[in-house]
Amino acid sequence: MKTCELFKVKRVLSFEIFPPKRTDSVNTIYDTVEKLKGLNPDFISVTYGAGGSESNTETLKIASAIKNNYGIESVVHLPCINLTKNEALKMLENFKSAKIENILALRGDVNPSFMPKNDFKYASDLISFIKENGDFNIIAACYPEGHVECPTIIEDIRNLKSKVDAGANQLITQLFFDNNYFYSFKERAAIAGINVPIEAGIMPVVNKKQIERMVTLCGVNLPKKFLAIMHRYENNPEAMRDAGIAYAVDQIVDLIAQGVDGIHLYTMNNPYIALFKRI
Repeated sequence: MKTCELFKVKRVLSFEIFPPKRTDSVNTIYDTVEKLKGLNPDFISVTYGAGGSESNTETLKIASAIKNNYGIESVVHLPCINLTKNEALKMLENFKSAKIENILALRGDVNPSFMPKNDFKYASDLISFIKENGDFNIIAACYPEGHVECPTIIEDIRNLKSKVDAGANQLITQLFFDNNYFYSFKERAAIAGINVPIEAGIMPVVNKKQIERMVTLCGVNLPKKFLAIMHRYENNPEAMRDAGIAYAVDQIVDLIAQGVDGIHLYTMNNPYIALFKRI
């Protein structure tokens, strides 16, 4: 099933997981999926390797199991910066064979260990390519506070419009901790003529190290309320975990009250943080 169809009849709840590192057993991810299944998600997305560093083999294997063994719709992440068109075409054929219908099309992070290939410069290039080479539902990423590499908010919205015009059917936001950024982003998107469903990406933070890494990678801003939680509980892991989950629940309640299209929860492969009441 193409996940974009779900938004026509309901508010969508989805989870994101990532393949385990090479040093971990692959069975750990299926234990996670088994627990997440009980929460009745509308779909689960699978990232491209651990931190984007591995091949797509495990991503496809896990996404296929989620769909075909667990009966949950799945989404595969596909970053393109290190792909040739021939490699991308082969992956699309593999997705078709595995009955995967949904792709999150990304540029991907620049890895200094690999020389970027020149076939796809932007995510919009990949989206156009997928559109031309298969009947997939294409999802794109968006950034309520602007992409960390984009010089202005206006240019970031223009880039997003290019993705939608190229064929993206729905959007998932980068994580954010202040809902006002999301609401302002929604207004800019509407003004730009972007009218596809937008899921709000929420990450319950369970430790200080995690949030510091996210801030460095994504450039997100931390509200005073959140900083107060960090400072108060940074030396109490259990309290920090529960406070981070409570903060995320407050965000979600507010988003639902404002009519959000859906919630996409970044689980970090930890089903505990997803165990709040089903929206």
